[in-house]
Amino acid sequence: MSPLNRCASTALLCCAALSVSALAQNYPTKPVRIIIAQAPGSATDVISRVVGNRLGEALGQSIVIDARPGAGGVLGTDIAAHSPADGYTLFMGNNSTHGSNPALYSKLPYDAIRDFVPIIYVAATPYVLSVHPSMPVKTLKELIAFAKSKPGEINYASAGNGSTHHFSGELLKALAGINIVHVPYKGSTPALGALVAGEVSMMFSNVADTKPLFQGGRIRSIAVTSQKRANALPDVPTIAEAGLKDFDVTSWFGLLAPAGTPAAIITRVNAETVKVLLRADVKAALNAQGLEVISSTPEQFGNHIKTEIARMTKIAQSAGIKAD
Repeated sequence: MSPLNRCASTALLCCAALSVSALAQNYPTKPVRIIIAQAPGSATDVISRVVGNRLGEALGQSIVIDARPGAGGVLGTDIAAHSPADGYTLFMGNNSTHGSNPALYSKLPYDAIRDFVPIIYVAATPYVLSVHPSMPVKTLKELIAFAKSKPGEINYASAGNGSTHHFSGELLKALAGINIVHVPYKGSTPALGALVAGEVSMMFSNVADTKPLFQGGRIRSIAVTSQKRANALPDVPTIAEAGLKDFDVTSWFGLLAPAGTPAAIITRVNAETVKVLLRADVKAALNAQGLEVISSTPEQFGNHIKTEIARMTKIAQSAGIKAD
């Protein structure tokens, strides 16, 4: 390459670098939307508003939460995946959209890995294994022994076929070697209602919904599904502590963007969100929902998603879980 051509190439690279830098500094120049694949009032909605309000302040633009529920989260995820990759559409993914759904559906209108770029792992919360007070068990070991003495007679509720509640129940069956019967409901609220009423024997449910019922004596919580105890329920042991060391299921949330979104924007949103998650008021608001702040680099969140999809796929194949 001639000296003249080398100079021209160097100039082009410098211009490109300046253009990327300017893009990050000027972004955003209009409101940003965060699509969620669940209904208003859901945990995904709550966390998106808590984080989105403060992120909007940091970016100098309002952030609008765009709820697109339907088809078990597939509808909203598809809309996000095929939105313009300009930084003005973000997506609050979770363990359903980027975990169980890719494991359940043989065909989706989007690819959870290729059609998204991860930004940051925001927060997570374990599920809690609870039983009806009439059950003669107070620990997981006692539950497993009781279930083995009554194969096929103990049932568990879930928020629906293919839900994380369902995956948790099937994982417990596999690791503990017990035969318990799945009873799907249309959402976690009716499923918890069935547990309180004694229509079912047990259920995995999130910390925020479980804690008041447990403290009120309406259900008995015996274990949490994460590898460490939940801050909101410090006296409830983990399933791993009871001997099932490979049991690790969490409800998690994280920001993503459509594939092709400029790297400079991803870096900017990640950096500002990290700052948001360090705020005491944000932590307090999320902790009140039973959520624990995580925070991560885009690469760390991307690795988490790949691991989750692989793990959920293994559980689904082993248990024969299929989408309705």
